[in-house]
Parts: sequence; structure tokens; C-alpha cells
Amino acid sequence: MKYIIAIVQPTRVEAVKEALSEIEVFRLTISDVKGAGRQKGHTEVFRGHEYQVNLLNKAKFEIAVNDEFVEDTINAISKASKTGSEGKIGDGKIFVLPLEEVVRIRTNERGNEAI
Repeated sequence: MKYIIAIVQPTRVEAVKEALSEIEVFRLTISDVKGAGRQKGHTEVFRGHEYQVNLLNKAKFEIAVNDEFVEDTINAISKASKTGSEGKIGDGKIFVLPLEEVVRIRTNERGNEAI
């Protein structure tokens, strides 16, 4: 089992959800987050004053999958979150972590069956 965390542009959330649905990955959590990476923010003007925005809005997907779904999930997220055919700085990152245990609270099922 693996725990996949993907940080993507907020404008790509629907595309990523659709891509995951196509590979039958339906169980996920999405959060609005802020972060900084290579983009290093940007300058905005508010009421005539310029200020630096260092933390940019992003969307975070958290998905627990069985091992046989890992590569398909990574490919679906990567394809759906990429800007254009080449991609751009700020398109996001995908982290894959080992997942030791999952417990479904309602039934007390564990492991692969709980996902």
C-alpha cells in the first residue's frame, strides 16, 4: 500500500479528479493549501501599493492506493495537472510514501481491504 500526496494548481483540480475517476481511483481527500517552490511567488498591486506574495494557492490530493494502482495513479495525476504539453514551473509535485496500515473504522477491516 502507498500513500500518494499530490500538490497541484487549483485550476487543475477537476481535471485531476476526472483522470483519477477514469482509472477507478475514487477515494481521495482534497485540501486547499498554500506553498512556495521554484515559482518563488509574484508581485501584486492592491490599492496602489505593490507587495510580494510568497505563498501561492495550491490544491493537495491525499490518496491511499494498493500497490497495483500506484503507477496508474501517478500517471493520471501527472498528465491531468500538467500545463500544456511540456508543463510549466508550478505545475506541482507528487510524493509517494509507504503506508503501513489502514483501518476502516466502521468494520475494523485492515490493510488492502480497508482501502
